[in-house]
Amino acid sequence: MNNIYTITAILALLTTTVTSKENFFYTDFIKVKATAYTSSTIETDADPYLAAWRNKLNPTVPSIAVSRDLLDIGLTNGMKVRIKGLKGEFLVLDKMNKKWKNKIDIYMGNDRQKALNWGKRKVIVYWTDPAYANAK
Repeated sequence: MNNIYTITAILALLTTTVTSKENFFYTDFIKVKATAYTSSTIETDADPYLAAWRNKLNPTVPSIAVSRDLLDIGLTNGMKVRIKGLKGEFLVLDKMNKKWKNKIDIYMGNDRQKALNWGKRKVIVYWTDPAYANAK
C-alpha cells in the first residue's frame, strides 16, 4: 500500500504546477526543439508580419510559432507560455509548416542576427491547461 502512495506522490511532483514570478501556475510542459525566426522577407512571404492564423506579428511582443502536433496538446492560438531560460511570457501567434514536429520557432522581430545567434536549442515550454485556468 505504501508503494501506491509513493507512486502517487512522485506523479504529483512530476505533474505539479510551476510557479512564475507573477504567481501564475503552469500545469503542463514539454521539451521541444527551438529555432528562431524574423519578419525578414527571406523567411516569410509577401506580408512578413502576417502569421498563419492571420495574427499581426509585432516585434515588441514576445511570441512563438508552434509545430502543428503541439496544437493537439494545448499550444493553440493566443496561449500564453513560458520558455525555460528566457524572461517573460510569450504568446503562441503562429503555426509552422506541417513538416515540423515537436518544435517551436521563437519570433525575434526584425533582428536576423539575434535569430541566427539563437541557432537550434532544446527548451522546456510551460503553459496552463485552459480547463485548469477556467476552474479557478
